[in-house]
Amino acid sequence: MLKIEDITYNVEGRPLFEGASATIPTGHKVGLVGRNGAGKTTLFRLIKQELALEGGEISMPNRARIGGVAQEVPSSSTSLLDTVLAADTERAALLAEAEVATDPHRIADVQARLADIDAWSAEGRASAILKGLGFDAAAQLKPCSDFSGGWRMRVALAGVLFAQPDYLLLDEPTNYLDLEGALWLESYLQKYPHTVLIISHDRGLLNRAVSGILHLDNRQLTYWSGPYDQFARQYAERRAVQANEAKKQEARRAHLQAFVDRFKAKASKAVQAQSRVKMLEKMDIITTPEDAKKVVFTFPEPEELSPPIISMEGVSVGYDGRAVLKNLSLRIDQDDRIALLGRNGEGKSTLSKLLAGKLPAMAGKMVRSGKLRIGYFAQHQVDELFIDETPLQHIMRLRPGEGQPKLRARLASFGLGADQAETVVGRLSGGQKARLSLLLATIDAPHLLILDEPTNHLDIESREALVTALTEYSGAVILVSHDMHLLSLVADRLWLVKGGAVAPYTEDLEAYRRQLLAGDEAAKPAKAAAEKPKRASADDIKRLRADVKTCEDRLAKLGEMQSKLATKLADPALYEDGRAGELETWNKKYGEVMEALDRAEALWLAAQEKLEAATA
Repeated sequence: MLKIEDITYNVEGRPLFEGASATIPTGHKVGLVGRNGAGKTTLFRLIKQELALEGGEISMPNRARIGGVAQEVPSSSTSLLDTVLAADTERAALLAEAEVATDPHRIADVQARLADIDAWSAEGRASAILKGLGFDAAAQLKPCSDFSGGWRMRVALAGVLFAQPDYLLLDEPTNYLDLEGALWLESYLQKYPHTVLIISHDRGLLNRAVSGILHLDNRQLTYWSGPYDQFARQYAERRAVQANEAKKQEARRAHLQAFVDRFKAKASKAVQAQSRVKMLEKMDIITTPEDAKKVVFTFPEPEELSPPIISMEGVSVGYDGRAVLKNLSLRIDQDDRIALLGRNGEGKSTLSKLLAGKLPAMAGKMVRSGKLRIGYFAQHQVDELFIDETPLQHIMRLRPGEGQPKLRARLASFGLGADQAETVVGRLSGGQKARLSLLLATIDAPHLLILDEPTNHLDIESREALVTALTEYSGAVILVSHDMHLLSLVADRLWLVKGGAVAPYTEDLEAYRRQLLAGDEAAKPAKAAAEKPKRASADDIKRLRADVKTCEDRLAKLGEMQSKLATKLADPALYEDGRAGELETWNKKYGEVMEALDRAEALWLAAQEKLEAATA
């Protein structure tokens, strides 16, 4: 088990932990929650011994492996699959040693350990994890340098999941996942065989993937059994009881103090007065629980427009002359609350950009209301804020004629108080930057608000405030999010973006969740008629040749492994009496390598066919 005993730690003189203690049972899945800035990430760094405790102790079983997601995966030429395989450093080291070891006893030890950690099925496990996080078989063979930073963070997550540390520490892992990836991770963590600690503000994840909540509050740690909603209810009940007890104690103290003040000078009452003084001194003070600062979002209200505010007939949209979505016939009214569903790459962001006017229609008819104002929030916009300017300077640029009191009131309506208004963006937290971006997106009182992953970096209280604001908002909302809790409370219509089309999804979110987890092969729509393929560019052909070379290298490596195992199995001594168990182990390894060879050959054939088609 993980034991945190009486720990103390300060940051720049500010105490984050003062005599904090908690015990995490082995194998439990635990959500770590607390206010922003309370010290959750610092606790992870203390557990990983990246920081030194000032007092107390954190202990766990000897030789226990601790794993967390690396801050960034290098933009290297190594394929995604090989990057993930390399994350299991023990397996990599053992395989390297197996190539050069000569001592028979050491060889036996190495092979036994490889069998213990199921090293021979590693490729299949790594591939399954990458697939769950959104990488198909072809993408898994591409180099990391082909992918953006956000996608490489998924590779980093895949690596730590594959390595299966005894203590898995995840800090907001769904921030760089879409809905499908987040649901897959949720399911994976439920079955993870070791201890998990996860910092998350995703209420669905904390309700379905964990069995306990570790609450960091007022520099103390408290472990609560059960999912997040149960914790929230019990914590609210405890706070109510504590507040009531504090109120009763204050009344009792006032009564005792009044007696002392009244009779301390009277000799006949001196003994009773002194007795009450001692009672006051011995009384343990019950403090009234500190109220959490109310988090708010206040969206300005738009005037009402005649419906529809947007209509489309036979619209196609895409990039560089290639349509991603075709034949769209859709209508949006001002009272619509629409969630866009669909796997990554199907076109949700493309549709959002079309509606926002950031992409033109390639074909068809699209009509917008003449007075329509649109607010657009996408996660990348948070990174495009001016880091050396304050929030006040940001909105002064948009509202140069407004006085500072009104501008500050606007910032306060999005939870950015006086201190944050004058702080440069580069020093704001992720949540504060997200609130500023939401303010900028809604400052013109849009009739249509398009939100693409708005909850990244927002804590649970801010997410609940966003739900409240969207519920009260009188404009239309188009929502893309991995937060099932947000979608379920805000959206009243679901559109499925799939196969180049957009259509109403007639079932509910829970049905969609079950479909994703079970796989939806049976529900695949008929493929559109094949288009004449576009001639491949020189860069495309170069990339396809690199894919073929990667497949050939993998085949060669597996072929060497198969040859060595075949030689081992040809040894007559292996079939002597008393060695049946060893023979079974080697046969199992041989079978796993042959399965890996079959998969590698299939990938090579597919890559070769693509190259031939491109060069025909």
